[in-house]
Amino acid sequence: MSADLNQKYGLNPAHSEVVSACEFVNPGNALDMGCSNGRNALYLGQRGFAVTAVDINQAALGQLQSIVSQEGIATITPRVYDISSASLDADYDFISCTVTLMFVESSRVDAVLADMQQHTQVGGYNLIVCAMDSADYPCPMNFPFTFEPGQLSAAYKGWELVKYNEDVGTMHNGARLQFATMLARKPA
Repeated sequence: MSADLNQKYGLNPAHSEVVSACEFVNPGNALDMGCSNGRNALYLGQRGFAVTAVDINQAALGQLQSIVSQEGIATITPRVYDISSASLDADYDFISCTVTLMFVESSRVDAVLADMQQHTQVGGYNLIVCAMDSADYPCPMNFPFTFEPGQLSAAYKGWELVKYNEDVGTMHNGARLQFATMLARKPA
């Protein structure tokens, strides 16, 4: 496999938090939720993960499937899946959900988080990066969902928070937003 498939195919690099998470998370079965054209799935696949890459956007998945086919990658499985259905059908060692939840209808987010937790193996990890809306830093974009301060950490009460912050960051389009960023480990 090419050293950097993302660069080869003109994709953005893997999300910095996915790269950071790989310092803690050993390769295993991974789920890339809201994978788009597969930048994180390709990164994880090159690091030894067996990746199920899901998105509702068939065109983006088609691009990933094309790369997987051209490169002969057997460890990445692109699949059409509506995250808001909260109906995962397998368990994973690592579930990555970066800049995806803010596009889910707010009434479905609790169910999606519960489903992610239920389908994480004991000792497995969830990575979430999602826009926030707070009094100090109102979200300038009209997403269907944003976290309130403390909301994400509260949803993972009882899990080991390996990393957690609510810092201001920049999206790939240049917009400055406050993000809830969490890498949590499911306890035994």
